[in-house]
Parts: sequence; C-alpha cells; structure tokens
Amino acid sequence: MLAKLKDATAASALEGFTAKLRSIAEPMRKTLTYDRGKEMARHPELTEATGIRVYFCDPRSPWQRGSCENINGLLRQYLPKGTDLSAYSQEELDAIADRLNNRPRAIHGFYPPIAVYQAMLEKVTQTSHSLQ
Repeated sequence: MLAKLKDATAASALEGFTAKLRSIAEPMRKTLTYDRGKEMARHPELTEATGIRVYFCDPRSPWQRGSCENINGLLRQYLPKGTDLSAYSQEELDAIADRLNNRPRAIHGFYPPIAVYQAMLEKVTQTSHSLQ
C-alpha cells in the first residue's frame, strides 16, 4: 500500500497511514515494522486507531526489514530516488501499488502478493466463522 502524505510530519503520517491501514481487513491487521524515521513519532496513536502493533528495527539494520527493502527497490522502478512525490495523486500511487501487488514473486512461489493475501484472508475468515 502506498499512502499519499500531505507533508513529512508525524501528523500527516498518522493521518495517511491510519486511513490506508484501516482499509485492510481487520483479521489481517497485525504488525508493522518501520525504520526509525521521525514521521512515526505518533506510532502509539496509530496502534490505537488501527489495532496494528508497530515495531522498529535497530539503527543501521535494514536487514531487519528485508522485505520492505526489497519493495523499496521495486518501487524505484516507478519512482526513482529523488522523485517529487507531491506530483503524484493517491490514484497514481494506488495504480503503482496494484502493479506491484499483481507481480509474481519468487518468495510466494511465483504467485502475486495479492493472490497470497486473498488466500490468507479466506483462511482467516473461514477459521473465524467456524469458531462462532
């Protein structure tokens, strides 16, 4: 998911991330691992608003967020480093995310992430229905 932020402040990150993360089905909202950027200063409020626990990797330890670093590399194909992101609308960012989510990945047995997500959501939904 890509969220358009008004600016690089913690308030803007809280607003943008909350809106995007709430769009995820509740059973799939578990955790978010983030770097130590100042825009996440209001992470307790994000957890309160979404139910998602926020973890931070250690300083200068990008391998602790390996899949995020991989995604960042894929994003650079669409948004090269130094790109003015303010020129992109949320719809354009959603289109980029859609392309990436429909791109098969070796880590998922060459299924696209969206298919893996849908299968996991179905499994979680079936499990919760059988418990009722």
